[in-house]
Amino acid sequence: MQVAAAPYGGPLAAIRDPTKLVPVKGTARPMVRIFDTTGKETGHILWNHGKLIAMGWSDTEELICVQENAKVFVFDMFGKEKESYSIGDEASVTKIVEAKVFQSAAGTGVAVMTTSGRIFLKLNSSKTERKLPDIPNSSINCSCWEIVTEGRNSYCLLGREREVIKLFPGETVGTITANLFEKPHDRIIMISVSYNHQHLALYTNTGLLWLGSVDMRQKYCEFDTGRKDMPLQIEWIMNSDNSEADAVVISYPSYLLIVNRNADRSDFPYDPIMFLVAEMDGVRIITQSSHEMIQRLPKCVENIFAVNSQEPASYLFEAQKKFEEKSYKSDEYLSMCRDKIELAVTECIEAASFEFCTETQKSLLRTANFGKAFVLGHNPDEYMRIMRILRVLNTLRHERIAMPLTFKQFSHLNPEVILSRLVFRKHYAVAIQVAKHLNLPESWILEHWAYHKVMNDPNDSEVARKITEKFKNPTVEGISFCNIAEKAHQAGRDDLAIKLLELEPRASLHVPLLLKMRKFDRAVASATQSGDTELVTKVLLEMKMHMMLSNLHMTIRDYPLALNMYKKIMRETNRAGLYGIYNTEDDQKAIAEFHFRNAIESKDLESNLSVIGNAYTQARCTVEAELCAETSRLFKLQKTLSTKYNASLNGLSVHDTIEQLLRMGELKEAEKIRSDFKVPDRRFWWQRILNLAEQQKWDELEKFSKNKKSPIGYEPFVEVCLKYDNAREARKYIPRCRDNRKVLWFIRASYFEEAIDCAFEQRDLHSLYELQKKESIINDRNLLAKTCNCIAMLETRK
Repeated sequence: MQVAAAPYGGPLAAIRDPTKLVPVKGTARPMVRIFDTTGKETGHILWNHGKLIAMGWSDTEELICVQENAKVFVFDMFGKEKESYSIGDEASVTKIVEAKVFQSAAGTGVAVMTTSGRIFLKLNSSKTERKLPDIPNSSINCSCWEIVTEGRNSYCLLGREREVIKLFPGETVGTITANLFEKPHDRIIMISVSYNHQHLALYTNTGLLWLGSVDMRQKYCEFDTGRKDMPLQIEWIMNSDNSEADAVVISYPSYLLIVNRNADRSDFPYDPIMFLVAEMDGVRIITQSSHEMIQRLPKCVENIFAVNSQEPASYLFEAQKKFEEKSYKSDEYLSMCRDKIELAVTECIEAASFEFCTETQKSLLRTANFGKAFVLGHNPDEYMRIMRILRVLNTLRHERIAMPLTFKQFSHLNPEVILSRLVFRKHYAVAIQVAKHLNLPESWILEHWAYHKVMNDPNDSEVARKITEKFKNPTVEGISFCNIAEKAHQAGRDDLAIKLLELEPRASLHVPLLLKMRKFDRAVASATQSGDTELVTKVLLEMKMHMMLSNLHMTIRDYPLALNMYKKIMRETNRAGLYGIYNTEDDQKAIAEFHFRNAIESKDLESNLSVIGNAYTQARCTVEAELCAETSRLFKLQKTLSTKYNASLNGLSVHDTIEQLLRMGELKEAEKIRSDFKVPDRRFWWQRILNLAEQQKWDELEKFSKNKKSPIGYEPFVEVCLKYDNAREARKYIPRCRDNRKVLWFIRASYFEEAIDCAFEQRDLHSLYELQKKESIINDRNLLAKTCNCIAMLETRK
C-alpha cells in the first residue's frame, strides 16, 4: 500500500501501490481508504479520476490528492470531497511524475515535478502557482528531491549523481553543491529534511548517510550503514525537550536503524512492513499490527528513572515509594534531596506530562504531591494544570477517540484546535466534557451537535425537543437558535426551522431568517410585537419587493404598527400605493384626505372638491362634507363675481372675498355672501368698520353706527377713529361706550376735561388720581385745579 499519515496523531490514508503485484479481490478500481490511528476505517474514496500520483495531509486534517494532469482534489477525513484546483496550465500539459505535500508558515502547499523536470509550488487553491528555477544540465535525471521551508519561502533540494541542487524562487537557475561525502559513492538516492526544516540527511546507493544543516554548511557526521538495499524511509527524530533533532531513523524491510549526530547507531528488528510519520517531538511507526512512537527520552524522565541516578527527583521518587511501604528509608531519601526538593517536585510534574502509561503518570503525580508538602508556600497551579491536561490526553488516546497526542503536541495545537477536531469527528459528549474540564466555552460545541441533529435526524419534533433541552441549560451561554434554524432551512426543513425560531426571544435575530424563508406573516407579527420600528420597516420593504400589493395589504392590516409604518413609507415614496391601501380598507376619510392633499399640492382644489366631498359623505363626516360643498359654492360665486367686476377673487377665503367687495363698494354683494355663508354679525361689523375707516368715510361710518344696535359695541368705532388720528369723530362714539370704559377712551382721545367730568360723575377716584399725574393736566392750571377739586369733593363725601 501507499500510505499518507497526518501529523499530530491524525488519520491515515492508504491506497494499493500500482507498482507492486498483489492479488486483488472485488473491483480493480483504485480505492483510497481512510483510517484512524487504531486502524478503524472512517471513510473511503472510490477513485474515479485520473492517475493518482501522490497523497498528503494538510495541517487541518484534509486529504490532498494530486493527479497526473496537475489536478488537486481535497477531501475531509471521512472521504467527502471539499474542493479541487489545478497547479497550472504548463504542469497540466507536460504531466506530473512526482508530487509532495508540505507544510509552511503560510499553510499547506503542493509541489509537483513534471516530465520536463520543472518544479511548481502552490500553497493553496486561492494563490497562483510559482515555478522554481531551471535545473542545471537538466538532461541528467534527478534521483530524489525534497521541499524545504524557510520563513514564508519554500525551495527545493534535489539529489542528482553526487551533487545536491538548490532551486530557490527568484533565481534564474539552481545552485549546485558537491563533494559533501568523503567516502566514494555513485549517487544520492534519498533526501530527508527534519520536521523544523533545519537539518538535512542524505543517503547514497552504497549505504552512506550524511547528516548536517539544511544549508549544507555544517556537517554533523558521515556514517556507513553497511547496507546496500534501498531504505523504505528516512525521518529525523525531533527532541521533546526542545526544537532540535539529534538523530535519524532509517527503515528497511524488517529492520530499523537509528543514527545520531555523533554517528552512534541503534538497531531494532521490526515488522517487514512499516511506515514512519515525522512528528514535532518524535517519529510514529505504523505496522500491520501496531502503532508505536520513537522519542528521545526527556531529560526530566531520565533524571528520575535512569539507573543509579543521583538527581533530586530520583531521590524524591524513591522516598515516596518507601513512604507508601511505611519504611524508615523514606526519610533518608528525603534528606538527600531536601535542599532541592522544589526542583524535584517540578521535574516529577514535568515527567508525568511526557508519560503515556497512566500508572506511571499517577506514580509521578503522587510523588509531586508528596514532595510539595515539604515546600513552603508551594504554588499548586502548575500541578493542577498538568493533571487536567493529562486527564484530557488520556481520554484522547483512548481507542474510541483515537487521537494519540503527546503533551508537547497538545500545547502546540492549543485546546481550541483539539476541541474543533473532536467536534469534526462527532465526539460531542467528549468535547463538552473536555471544554468543561479546561474551563473553555462549550456553546459552539452544542451548536455543532445541533447542526448534526438537523442534518441526520428526520423527526422534526424530536430534534426540536432535544435541542431545546440542551440549549435551555442555564450553564450554557451565547447560543442562538437562529443559527440552528438557518441550517435547518438550508437542509430544506422549514418546519423544523420555524419550531426553532419560536424558541429565539430576540426578534432582531429570527426575523431576518423568517424573511429569507419567505414567512412574511410570521416576520411581520414578530417585528410588530418587538416594537422595533426599524425592524418593522425592514420587514415591510422586504415584503414590498416579493409580494403582490393586494396580498401585502391583507397581511399587514391586522397589525396597526406595521400598517401605519407602511402608510408612512408609501406617503414618502409611492402615493399610488398609499391610495391602494385606503381603497383596500375602504377608508373613505383617508381617501378624502389623500385627494385633498394631492389637490393642494397640484393647486387644483376646485376640480377635486366634488370627489373629496363625496368621500367625506361616504365616511359620514358631515361637517367636512358641508365644508366641501360650501367651498365649491364659494369658488363658483368667486368666478362669477370676478367676471362681473373684472377683479381677481378666485381662491380667496369668505372673509377676504367680503373684504375685497367692500373695498370695491359692492355692499349688496358682500351682504349676500355674508348671508349665504352665515358669516357672524360680529365679524361682518368689524370688517365694515375697518373698511369705512380705511377709506376715511366718516359720515357713512356714523350712519352705519346708527343703522341698528352694534353687536360689537361702540368701542371699535372709537378705536378705528383714533387709529387714523381722528379724535373728533371718535368723540361722537365715546358717550355710547360702556361707562367703565368712557374715561379711558376720553384720555386716549386727549379730551381731558371730559375725562375729569366723566370720572367725577362716576365717582372714580382712581381715574382722577391718574389724571392728576398726566403731564398735559399738570401743565394746565385750570385742569389741574378742577381735578384737585373733584378729588377733594369726592373724598369729603366719603
